[in-house]
Amino acid sequence: MKGRRTDPFTVEVIKRALISAAEQMFVSLGRTAKSTVIYEVLDYGCAVIDSQGRMVAQANGIPAFIGVLTDAVRDVLRKFGPQDMRPGDVFMCNDPYMGGATHQNDIVLILPIFVDGRLVLFAASKAHWNDVGGKDPGSWSPTATDIFQEGIQFPAVRLVREGAEVRDIVDIVTRNVRAPELTLGDMRAQAASLHVAARRIGELCGKFGLDAVLDAIDISLEQGRREALTELQALPHGVYEAEEFIDDNGLGGDPVPVRVRVTITDREFVVDFTGTGGTCAGPINCPLSVLLSTVKFAYQSVLSPHAAPNEGFFAPLRVVVPEDTVFNPRRPAPVSTYWEAAAYAGDVIWRALSAALPSRIPAGHFLSVCGTTVSGQHDATGAWFFSVEPNAGGWGAALGKDGESGLVCTADGETYVLSAEVAEAKYPLIVEQFALHEAGAGHGRWRGGLGIVKDYRILNSSARITASFGRSRFPPWGLAGGLEGSPNRVEVTYPDGRMETRGRFSNELAPAGTLVRFITGTGGGYGEPKDRDAERVLDDVANGYVTRQDAEAVYGVALTTEPLSIDWARTKRLRGGAGTTAPAGG
Repeated sequence: MKGRRTDPFTVEVIKRALISAAEQMFVSLGRTAKSTVIYEVLDYGCAVIDSQGRMVAQANGIPAFIGVLTDAVRDVLRKFGPQDMRPGDVFMCNDPYMGGATHQNDIVLILPIFVDGRLVLFAASKAHWNDVGGKDPGSWSPTATDIFQEGIQFPAVRLVREGAEVRDIVDIVTRNVRAPELTLGDMRAQAASLHVAARRIGELCGKFGLDAVLDAIDISLEQGRREALTELQALPHGVYEAEEFIDDNGLGGDPVPVRVRVTITDREFVVDFTGTGGTCAGPINCPLSVLLSTVKFAYQSVLSPHAAPNEGFFAPLRVVVPEDTVFNPRRPAPVSTYWEAAAYAGDVIWRALSAALPSRIPAGHFLSVCGTTVSGQHDATGAWFFSVEPNAGGWGAALGKDGESGLVCTADGETYVLSAEVAEAKYPLIVEQFALHEAGAGHGRWRGGLGIVKDYRILNSSARITASFGRSRFPPWGLAGGLEGSPNRVEVTYPDGRMETRGRFSNELAPAGTLVRFITGTGGGYGEPKDRDAERVLDDVANGYVTRQDAEAVYGVALTTEPLSIDWARTKRLRGGAGTTAPAGG
């Protein structure tokens, strides 16, 4: 490489040290934040970005968060410029119509890192704050009709000036959120975690020298670009298309089409969303930077899932998306449940490539973040509480492999569901059930993974329920003869016995005794169900994953009436006719 000064071994050490700096930033935030959505759910992402706004290193977190951080840094650079930045400054942004945005709850904080008086890198993180104002507790709202209802917007402002908080900005935050103590605690934990990365990078530059670190960054970006080109050459070249439908525009009505054309050549991976539906009236609109981030993780999963992602690795990727669409909406359209559209962007790419890459692409999964907020003012203290979390679900089966059960969706990456113990200790509710959900769907030679069912019983005099469970009308797709999975839904049973089942609830009043049941879907199946190994079907029945009726009707495995034992089935099954005869029960 022209101008190369640093040997390959030192380059690798520096590259891994930068990744470690991002990971230590991630751990620091998780250990010091006040809200469960951060320290339990891990609803955040961290990265190290260079002075040109190029991704250098990241910690494993939410893909949609990490991928937008470069856009946020570029916005800060455009607005302030390096000449208006000082050591100890921290910048804040969450404007959905600037780069680096998702919805207003997700706040980006950015710290410029100086070495010997020179701006060299940025530490950046994006974390979900429980509440940023707006019309409903928790701020994100499935019934919002513009962004002004979704909370306060920060269009790249300076939160900290040379180590001291900007009092006016802190006062604005304090007056616009429902739980200022929690929010300010999370804000300060997030800002402090940036300094962890800055210290590690300072130590790295002190050990190897600034020139060597910058040289190693350039080399690693070029390595990423070359690796991506090598992987591109191994893919089947051509043009691949697919279409899916989002349930509706966020407020009911007709489904919204999502169309993609993927073109693969030796030099480019082009993703074109021309033909996708327009800006929606409801808050499912996906800001452009989120769309680009979503396409990045779909691209990497196809090319090289285990590659160390950086700006160079994404160099061959080109995205075409028309303006005034659900993937590039027009201000001030609402965006607070943006994940309902964003998830489809990655999913439809996989669907388009599924026939060309059968060994890499699984069937459709439950897709939605299935985000929930259970909020209210605690009877004992009067303070606001917010239980904010995603829900896990079923992933699609793949060639040679059953789908995974009870995992978060693609867009949520490394997040966790909130544990029953923490939910009951922190909030006035009881978790009455948390189990896998056998939905009688996703059958195939390889079976789709199971969703979950979780029951929350409200103990407070009242609470507010907000939930957005997309893919409630169009279930996960199967492949190669595999059957569709099942949709997502929420059931709310009130103390008077009335029950409502929907994909969305917005700030719904739940009196004491209300049972809220979150149900996520089963992933799609892969291959013809009757080709599934009979012993695996018996295991499924014994474990409660498949009903006896489906074993016979769908898989062609006939069962007798004797009690079913997995060991018995493995050693005593009788083969005959079109299926297998074995004892039933369990």
